[in-house]
This record gives sequence, C-alpha cells and structure tokens, in this order.
Amino acid sequence: MSVQVEIQDDGLARVALRRPEAGNAIDLATARGLLDAAHACERVAVRVVLLTGEGKSFCVGGDLREFAQLSGEVLEKHLGAVTGALHDALRVFAALDAPMVAAVQGAVAGAGIGLAAAADVTLAADNATFTAAYTGIGYAPDAGVSWTLPRLIGPKRALDLLLTNRRLPVAEAASIGLVSRVVAADQLTAEAVRTAEALREGPTAAFGVTRRLVAAGLTSGLGTHLDRESRALAAAATSAVGREGVAAFLGKRAPNFTGVTPNH
Repeated sequence: MSVQVEIQDDGLARVALRRPEAGNAIDLATARGLLDAAHACERVAVRVVLLTGEGKSFCVGGDLREFAQLSGEVLEKHLGAVTGALHDALRVFAALDAPMVAAVQGAVAGAGIGLAAAADVTLAADNATFTAAYTGIGYAPDAGVSWTLPRLIGPKRALDLLLTNRRLPVAEAASIGLVSRVVAADQLTAEAVRTAEALREGPTAAFGVTRRLVAAGLTSGLGTHLDRESRALAAAATSAVGREGVAAFLGKRAPNFTGVTPNH
C-alpha cells in the first residue's frame, strides 16, 4: 500500500506516503491512493488532515523509473492518469473544511513541492531541501506547482526555482514563505502531531470559510472581497460554532468546538 490513511475517532486523519525505498515517488498507484485518501476524508468530514512521507525523503516527485518504461501515446495516457488522480486529490483536499498540515523532510521535489505547498501549515525538518526539478528533465510542472508557487513566494522567485532547478535550503524556504516553520528533524513528527491536534480542537467550519476566503482573495477585487467577508462573518456569527465561540470568550472558558454541529 503506497498511501495509508487512518481516520481517528477524534477527527484527525493521518495520510502517509509509504514508498520510502523510492523516496515516496508518485506512481499511478500512489496518485490513486492519495485520491482515495482524499475521498475518505471527505466522506467522514474530518477535522484536520496530517500528511507525511515515510523514510528519509518526504516526496521526490514523479516516479521517473516508471515513466521511463513507457513512450509515445502510452506514456501520454499514463501521465494523464497519474496527474488526473493526483490533481483530483488536491481538489478534494482543498475543498474540505478541515485544514491540512504537512510534515516534510529530506528531499522535497517536483510534485512533492506541490503536496507540501497545498497544505495550510507546512512544517519542515531542518534537513529538508526543495528542488522543482521539472525543467531539468525537460518536463513541465504538475501538482499545482505553477499555481501555488507564485502565490506563496511571488512569480519572480517561482520562476527562479522552476527554471534553474537550484536546490533550495530549508532556511531560505522558510524565509520566502514556502514553508510555515522549521523544526529539528527528530522533532518533526511530534510537532506536526501537536499542530494537527490543536487544529482538530478548533472551529472546523470557520477554518473552511477562512481557507476559501484567502484563496478567493488572491483573484478578486477589494470591493468584491469585502462583500464576501461580510457575508461570511454574518453566517459564522449566527452558526452554532460562532455562538459557542462567543459564549466561551465571554464566559472566560475554553470553547468546545468539537461538541457542536457546524451548520445549525
């Protein structure tokens, strides 16, 4: 099984890439496994997703050994199937209310960058390095890399990475906004779990609205977006989640967001 998904009763979904011997390279089975994992998270309305990669590297990108065995129309069709499943997985994860936390270590390349960038909170081990890699082998980007990178680090920096394929050290990745923060490699898993558990206790519906507002704000005018924010705030304030949040604040107690039904 190249992707393992474990959905806990408390709403924390653990999604793990499990091809450590191949650097968690994405072949067709892995892409389909990610899509199955995304649908599993969607079906049970999880509260947070924790994405990890087993072994020394988070994900080295596409499985070039698999691709090299094919050519012509067969390769074209195969890559269409791989990217189709991978991209559908990214769409499903993006549409969830639940935020995603990614914990990355070692080599993060190609589609691995796309997975890391798709997370709302990306924790990187101090041994992580980032390489776009696509144009280095004559390929074009996938996994949303040409969409997410310009939005995270700006078009100029994105093109620098995509065209030169230089290896980006983790300190620079953090300084330009590609990752959220850097932690010691031996603390990565523990810190990622702590972060995911904290988000699990939060207002999932409000997280979903906030994620969508941030995404929409990148492509809409200020006036349009202010109207969108106004509607979203009013809807949140009148929901059970919003009422619990205010009651907890005024009552000087911790909110119990896990005990309310979001849409009532």
